[in-house]
Amino acid sequence: MAINHPSFGTLDDNRIIFFDTTLRDGEQSPGFSMNLEEKLRMAEALAELGVDVIEAGFAIASPGDFESVQSIARKFAKDGPVVASLGRANPADILRSAEALKPAARKRIHIVLATSELHMRVKLRMTPEEVLDLTTSSVALGRQHSDDVEWSAEDGSRSDPDFLCRCVEAAIKAGATTINIPDTVGYSMPEDMARIFRDLRNRVPGIEKVILSAHNHNDLGMAVANTIAAIQAGVRQIESTINGIGERAGNASLEEVAMALRTRRDALPYSNNIVSQKLLKTSKLLATITGFDVQPNKAIVGRNAFAHESGIHQDGVLKDASTYEIMTPESVGWTKNSLVLGKHSGRAAFRDKLAALGYTVGDNQLNDAFRRFKDLADRKKVVYDEDVVALVDDEVVRGNDRVKLLALTVATGLGTKPMATLALEVDGEHHDGMASGDGAVDATFNAIRNAFPHDVALKLYAVQSVTGGTDAQARVTVRMEEAGKLVDGQGADTDTIVASARAYVHALNKLLVKRERTAPAALTA
Repeated sequence: MAINHPSFGTLDDNRIIFFDTTLRDGEQSPGFSMNLEEKLRMAEALAELGVDVIEAGFAIASPGDFESVQSIARKFAKDGPVVASLGRANPADILRSAEALKPAARKRIHIVLATSELHMRVKLRMTPEEVLDLTTSSVALGRQHSDDVEWSAEDGSRSDPDFLCRCVEAAIKAGATTINIPDTVGYSMPEDMARIFRDLRNRVPGIEKVILSAHNHNDLGMAVANTIAAIQAGVRQIESTINGIGERAGNASLEEVAMALRTRRDALPYSNNIVSQKLLKTSKLLATITGFDVQPNKAIVGRNAFAHESGIHQDGVLKDASTYEIMTPESVGWTKNSLVLGKHSGRAAFRDKLAALGYTVGDNQLNDAFRRFKDLADRKKVVYDEDVVALVDDEVVRGNDRVKLLALTVATGLGTKPMATLALEVDGEHHDGMASGDGAVDATFNAIRNAFPHDVALKLYAVQSVTGGTDAQARVTVRMEEAGKLVDGQGADTDTIVASARAYVHALNKLLVKRERTAPAALTA
């Protein structure tokens, strides 16, 4: 049966809405943070991917979050995605979301309120009747500022079924157009989620007029399975993140749900707008921005997802790929031709390669990236796609960082105290630093602290090769902590010390973003 929705018009019953919360729930992961330019770049990528709703942030959380929501809201026209802002069920949150979303051509106010006995008693300190009243008043306020209002029952999967039905009925009567039941702590099994949504569909008056939504966390590793079960039980909006990032063990992975729908149309005969060939590009962009690599065996976008080492498997794949591959690598954005450019390649060939890899860059960004590519080609015998991606991500994705590495010289050797000298640009000003250390990397990090004083704890330093060979680029990952806040940074270069400095500076930029954030006041009765 078709549904008439304020943001999407008449929707067929087999249409799945993809709601992406990478920029909100995903960014709440420990160590994950993005500045405004990075969020805008991710929002562009999500729109190109075909996401229907982008949850741009939690507008009341900080001035930075408000600016992010407002900037993303301003970015898309009526043919672009719906832009949503999360708020708790109180007037201040809702009005802040409404203000941030004013520039949006298509907007949604997303209201969340806990409904489980545990959360009501311990966190909200409210009675069930107070929660019911607040559901009604908050949704009604949201509808005064947006035709599209989503209401979410936090910890809904552990809520009393009868009370959950009463809350959903109250939200619908007050004007909610989407009803979301999150498995907030990742406790449920697939049969639990299916039962919850079947129960709502059978018991709640007016449920046929709204879109049902599922938001599943992955604490028991079942977020995608729970999402698929919810779809089979009547859910038509799924909430997910790129690479499955999010609080604790993360959320349902968008790429896994999308490819399950595409690959198993026999069991899941539903349509959606996701352009699957752009999944890998979007995944890699997020990994670069956040500094968190995808694990090699990650479904769909891990580098081993289509690799075959077993002799039996290799033999079968060579004869017919479908023997061991249920989808093609190309269907999600992998390419078989990874050998690319050399030192004699020109700017036009470089631009064409960037386009093939999914990058659209302006002339200034192209010039900067091309200059670094020529430098890399002089140092490497063979330049691969992975090399190009690593250097372009450094030049383009991080082009708006507050702290930039300008120069680095390190003197070291056997029996010699390592000494590093470097130059940084901090908010447009030149800063020089010099320091010694226990090794070349330690001296470099000390020099950065000398140029831009700060006090952090280094929690992780890891090096891996982007490609093979002794001339391969090193990719360095750095994790640092300040006042309980974790951030990760990445950098790549054929010189491991330079890559280390890039990674440290990347992490430092993320820390500057996190310093500006403060938690909003608690919601209580």
